[in-house]
Amino acid sequence: MKNDRSSRPNAGLRWSFFIVGLVVLGFGISLTMQVRDFGIGPWDVFHYGLYKQFGLTVGTWSVIAGIVIVIFSSVAIRKIPQIGTILNMILIGVFIDLFNWVLPQPEWLLSKIIVFILGTIIIALGIGLYVAPDMGAGPRDSLMLVLTDWLQWKVSTVRNGIEITVALAGWMLGGPVGIGTVFIALFLGTFVGYALPLSKQLLNFLIKKGEGYENFYERSLRPDHNDRIS
Repeated sequence: MKNDRSSRPNAGLRWSFFIVGLVVLGFGISLTMQVRDFGIGPWDVFHYGLYKQFGLTVGTWSVIAGIVIVIFSSVAIRKIPQIGTILNMILIGVFIDLFNWVLPQPEWLLSKIIVFILGTIIIALGIGLYVAPDMGAGPRDSLMLVLTDWLQWKVSTVRNGIEITVALAGWMLGGPVGIGTVFIALFLGTFVGYALPLSKQLLNFLIKKGEGYENFYERSLRPDHNDRIS
């Protein structure tokens, strides 16, 4: 029988990490969108440009783009997408729209800078949290892996090529490109480099702690054990 991610030990904890990571990621993306005059991430530029040209919502276009990418990737590798990939595709768009609806837009320049940097850090944290339990790659990561395999190029080259392409497409559609877009392109990977190991360490700590409690309560009582109140 195949080892499915959903049947792993501590699956509940892993799925919790995954879902919380998607919530945090959606929150971080929405934070950067509240100060979009600075520019936003390449894929978000594309989704925002589609929203400006054709209506609907940014989150809806994130879902639609995700569906197209998942179908393409699945056909290319002849494999049904994992449940984690599908949930990623849907929930990120939902959370982006939810937080865009409730978050206020800052007015002062200093507050805008703080919100943007904080949003970028939160995006990295969200990525770390949802990637750590290894419940399935996001649609855009799947596309990167497919193209890397096809072209036999470095992952970094393919990723940069994809992000430049979607940023240009989004800019042509009217999406906000600016210094913030460059900031995310330059520093998000570094932030994820810190967030992912920390998320994995936290997940492993909670798994071991949970196993310790389970072993404690499952061990047999000693023959001379007495429950007494002194």
